[in-house]
Amino acid sequence: MEWFGADEAWERPTPPVGHSDVRLGVVLLAISALLLELSRSFGDFSQAAAPWQQYLSLASICAALVWRRRFPLPVFGLAVAHFFVVCTWVGEVGYTMPYQLIFFFAIYSTVAWARDRRTTVIALATLAVGFGLWVAWDFAMGQSVESFRRNTSDYTPHGLFPMIPAWVVYTAVINVCYIGGAMAMGQAAWRQARDRARLAEQAETIAGQSAELRDQAVVDERLRIARELHDVVAHHVSVMGIQAAGARRLLEHKPEQAATALEQVEQSSRQAVTQMRSLLGALRGTDETEETGREPQPTLSALPGLFEDCRRSGLQVEHDLVEDLPGTAEALPLPVQLSLFRTVQESLTNVQRHSTASRASVTVRVHNHGGDGWAEAEVLDEGRPRSGTSGSGLGLLGMRERITSHGGVLEVGPRVTGGYRVRVRLPLDGATITRGESR
Repeated sequence: MEWFGADEAWERPTPPVGHSDVRLGVVLLAISALLLELSRSFGDFSQAAAPWQQYLSLASICAALVWRRRFPLPVFGLAVAHFFVVCTWVGEVGYTMPYQLIFFFAIYSTVAWARDRRTTVIALATLAVGFGLWVAWDFAMGQSVESFRRNTSDYTPHGLFPMIPAWVVYTAVINVCYIGGAMAMGQAAWRQARDRARLAEQAETIAGQSAELRDQAVVDERLRIARELHDVVAHHVSVMGIQAAGARRLLEHKPEQAATALEQVEQSSRQAVTQMRSLLGALRGTDETEETGREPQPTLSALPGLFEDCRRSGLQVEHDLVEDLPGTAEALPLPVQLSLFRTVQESLTNVQRHSTASRASVTVRVHNHGGDGWAEAEVLDEGRPRSGTSGSGLGLLGMRERITSHGGVLEVGPRVTGGYRVRVRLPLDGATITRGESR
C-alpha cells in the first residue's frame, strides 16, 4: 500500500481529454491494424472470427485509451473486461503482440494517473488474482496442455526441467513480468509527477516567503528612515519656523533682533541640510561629507567616464552602442538614462568586488521605432565568483526596485559558458516614462 502511495494526500490533477490523447489512440489503432492485416496475409485465419470483429476489437480498446488520463479506473475496468472477452472469443487478436502491448499500456496508464490509490491497489490485486486463476483454469481444464503436447510431440527437450512443468512456469513468469512491469512503470511515472508537483509547490512557497521578507524589509527600512528624519530634521525645521515667526514680528520695530533671528534661521537650515545629506549618505553607503545633490544626475553620455574609472582600477571594459538611428540613445528620457547608467554602474562594481574577471563588456541597445520602443543594457563578464566576497544583496534589491518602477525586466544570473550576466530592458511607452524616477 505504501509503495503505491495509498496513504499519500497528493492527487494527480485530472487533465481534460486533449489532442494528444486522440492522436495516441489513432496511432495505436493504425499500428495494430497494420500488424493484424500483415498477420492475416501469412497466418491461418480459417477458424478466426469475422474481419469486422477483429478490427472492432482493436478499435474499441484504442478508443477507450483516449480517456485513460481523465477516467483511469473506469477505463482500466473496461480494458480488463475487454481483454478477457477478446482473448476468449477473438483469440487471434487477443494473443497478438499489438493487443498485448495495448493492454500493457492500459495497466501502466491506470497506475500512473489514478487519483484514488487505495481503489487502484484493490483493482490491481483483483486483476492479478483473476489473471492467475484464468491461466490456472486454462491449464487445468482447458486444452492448452493438450495442444502444447500435440505441437511438441516430435520435439526432444534439451533443458534441465521436464517439458510441461517448464512450460507452465515459463508462462507464469512471463505473465508476472507482464503485469508487474506495467505496474512498476506506471508507479514510477506517478511518483515522478508527484515529485514535480512538490517541487513546484515548494518553489511557490519559497517565492511567497521571499516576497514577504522583502516587503517586510522595505517596511522596516521605511520606518527606520522615518525615525531618522524625525530625530535629525524635525527639530531644526521647528526651530526655523519659530525663529522666522519672531523675525517677522520684530522686522519693523527691532530690525537688529530680526536680523539675529534670521541668522539663526540660516544656521538651522544649514544644519538641517548637512544632517539630511549625512543621513542620505549613510543610507546609500557614501561618505557623510560627500556633497550629494549638487551635480546633475548622470546619463548615458557619462558612461565613458565610468569605463575610464574602471580601467584605472584594473577592469578593462568594452562598450558597444546599438541604436536604430544615430542620436536615439541621447534622446531617451532622463529617468530611463539614469536607470540604465545606475544598472551598468552597479554591475561593474559587482564585477570588481565579487568576480575574478579582468574584462567586461557593456552593450546598450535602443529600439524606439513604431511606438513600441525599448532601451536595454547588458553587462557580461567571464570571471568566477571570488570567495569571501558575498555582498548584502541591497545593490541588487535597489536595482530591481528601480527597474520595476519603470515597468521593466531585470535578468541576473550566471552564464552557461561561464561568468555572469546582467540585462535590463525598459519600455519606452509614455505611461512607463511618467512612472519612472526623476531624480
